[in-house]
Amino acid sequence: MTQGAGQGPEAVRTETLRDFRVPAYIHETGPYPPSAAPGEAAGVGEEPEGYTPTQRDLPVINRGDTVQVVMDPAAVAAPQPADGPGPLYVVGDVHGYLDQLVAALQEQGLLDAAGNWSAGTARLWFLGDFTDRGPDGIGVIDLVMRLSAEAAAVGGYCKALMGNHELLLLGAKRFGDTPVNSGAGTATFQAAWLLNGGQKTDMDRLQDHHLQWMARLDAMEQVDGHLLVHSDTTAYLDYGDSIEAVNDTIRETLTRNDADECWDLFRKFTRRFAFRDEGGAEAALSLLDTYGGTRVVHGHSPIPYLLGEVGSEDGEDAAGPVVEGPHLYADGLAIAMDGGVTMAGKLLVQQLPLDS
Repeated sequence: MTQGAGQGPEAVRTETLRDFRVPAYIHETGPYPPSAAPGEAAGVGEEPEGYTPTQRDLPVINRGDTVQVVMDPAAVAAPQPADGPGPLYVVGDVHGYLDQLVAALQEQGLLDAAGNWSAGTARLWFLGDFTDRGPDGIGVIDLVMRLSAEAAAVGGYCKALMGNHELLLLGAKRFGDTPVNSGAGTATFQAAWLLNGGQKTDMDRLQDHHLQWMARLDAMEQVDGHLLVHSDTTAYLDYGDSIEAVNDTIRETLTRNDADECWDLFRKFTRRFAFRDEGGAEAALSLLDTYGGTRVVHGHSPIPYLLGEVGSEDGEDAAGPVVEGPHLYADGLAIAMDGGVTMAGKLLVQQLPLDS
């Protein structure tokens, strides 16, 4: 069942974003049949023969403008004494939807009306995928970077994990149209980025400090018994037998700047649905036994797909998929956090732990 906690009235979207819809959510490793409900094994999570992410015929949004949120740069309040760490929150995939992100953070009391950190010693984790498909991915990254400084100044923190779209944007910027060994013919990061919702406005505004920030993100972390990752895949096991080893290996891979190595890393982190069907609990346990924790918390796979529910392919279904909160599944061992904002769904910000 889909779980939700602490969700108030739905925040009003700006006029700019209200009419902004992606016609269909087809992700990098699809297709995933709408009828494939949880528990119906369909070989999901395994790549079909000849798979390459460049084969996905995704709708690409062509916009000349981006959504800007004006933030008050007023100084943050002085740190307040605390007996221990503040409450823990996680954020699902944002994909450039800056207005929805600000509204969701404000709804949870993490930002004030001016968009500044107002949560004191709270701890906030973003699960990756800040850019692509939506109108203002760079604005999202700028906000997360700013909140990191503001939260740290008052004894809290705001941190972020590496998503497959960060890997994709890094690759598109670094390698462009350089052919890579995809295992299924010629592929390039640039082509894959465009086919998977890359926005020209994001590339035009991408600066060195954005690239450095993305390249240094961790791939996984464990907090309060929650193993935080971006992708619902067991591919993390290929990169080390500890959280530190995985993070170091991925950073070293990016540092070597080898196009084929980076492509293989991106390809592995587009895999999904490892915890959804038969054997899903065992897959989740394989990560928990190796890296620690009692639940895997991930983004990447939209909850409507995990539930076998999708919106209309022509984008005319105004209601869209109904997602009110995270999805607890795999015998209670996994929590999905991607509410499907690119499908006119909900951008999820959730306090943990969830009630079982």
